[in-house]
Amino acid sequence: MGKHRSVLPRRHCGSLKLQRAANLAGVLASPPMSNAVTGDTAELERPKRSAVTGWVLYDLANTVFSMGVVSLGFPLWVRDQVGARGADRTVGLVTALSMGVIFVLSPVLGSMTDRARRRLPFLVVSTLGCVALTAALGAVAYWPTLVAFALANILYQAGLQFYDALLPSVSTPSTRGRIGGIGVGVGYLGSVVAVALATARAKLNAPHCQFFAATALVFLLLSLPCFLWVKEKPNPAPGPVWSPGAMARAMRETLATLRQSKEHPGLVRFLIGRVLYTDPINTVITVMMLYSINVAETGGMQKKAAEGAARMVMFGAILFAVVGGFVWGRLVDRWGSRRVLGWVLWLWLVTFALAASLGLLALPWKLLIAVSILAGLALGGTWSADRPLMLELTPPERLGEFYGLYGMVGRFSAVFGPLIWALVTSAVIRAGASALRAQGVGVLVLLVFIVVSMRVLAPLTGARGMRWVG
Repeated sequence: MGKHRSVLPRRHCGSLKLQRAANLAGVLASPPMSNAVTGDTAELERPKRSAVTGWVLYDLANTVFSMGVVSLGFPLWVRDQVGARGADRTVGLVTALSMGVIFVLSPVLGSMTDRARRRLPFLVVSTLGCVALTAALGAVAYWPTLVAFALANILYQAGLQFYDALLPSVSTPSTRGRIGGIGVGVGYLGSVVAVALATARAKLNAPHCQFFAATALVFLLLSLPCFLWVKEKPNPAPGPVWSPGAMARAMRETLATLRQSKEHPGLVRFLIGRVLYTDPINTVITVMMLYSINVAETGGMQKKAAEGAARMVMFGAILFAVVGGFVWGRLVDRWGSRRVLGWVLWLWLVTFALAASLGLLALPWKLLIAVSILAGLALGGTWSADRPLMLELTPPERLGEFYGLYGMVGRFSAVFGPLIWALVTSAVIRAGASALRAQGVGVLVLLVFIVVSMRVLAPLTGARGMRWVG
């Protein structure tokens, strides 16, 4: 599910929906726009419809990778290589390693883009590298494939950071919730593309490497409009980008920002809260396919039928994530990103509680459909609310640096979450429990993180009913 978003190819009707969404986004982009590089708030020309369309389509493109490779293709490939009992541990550790690297690099990369003449070239390079590595997955031996996945995930995560920082170039303060929500909603159509590709591979009994190559090609083609159509205002005072001194200064500035939190009210609280709620969300995105298969197999299904049921569950999550992106984006513009984020976290609390009960109580697998609907709605709301909230807390002239922090905490959670998942599930399995029961315990542990994040963010989100926590 992810953006953290799993696996079907795009239909012609999907193209029409994309065009309608892009047209709506163009209408919503009104004249005033703040300059993210200089901090100038003077009125600039209205973002072109083509720029909005390109930006929205990139959200679709990178979701093809995150859902197709991170959530579906790679876990299934690993499961075929090492078996069901070793899959969680391998996927968790490799994902944690790759996220640890990008965690360290995020603030430096963000500060570099603040000094660069434009941010878009960073997005182009990271995307092309990710595409090339994705095409190699499964076509090489076991260990090289693990390394290629880790590097591809690093570049994908770096690209997300550069992409998010382009939002001011295609929106105005009054339309960021809606345009961001359109990006999220249309982006989840990328999951439909990925699920269709995976379904076609299963029906044709094609090797995994062909699925990875097809995913890489689709990612590339859908990225091109963003590369060609999004136009940034050049940085009028660019500085050194690649020198060791500039990189060291970037790290010092980031640490100083965190120490001087009073100058940026709510920033540190939001970043801490974001670590806590993206931790379980990113983890569930990674393991949802494996969990769904185990639930279905425990209910009596054979392997192929269980995989088909899991794809249906993922498709339900995708469908409602699309709906959620559009609906939550409008709610953000009406009620504000802080309040909406609080509502979304309550929805996540219910979702994780139901998901944990499936594994712990061996409930009927069809309840996974309800979990997928709730998870899809919550996913659409999460990214629709927290990206504009970060922009609200960010000085315009330090957009890259602050989105580096935003990305850094997301990466930290993506290291910590899969690592905790791998450790918890391995420990429970060693104690004699089934893989499904171990996963149920893992989901229960992740639920605790959601509760703590709600408590931390309560002063920002205005969430009532959290005084009983902590």
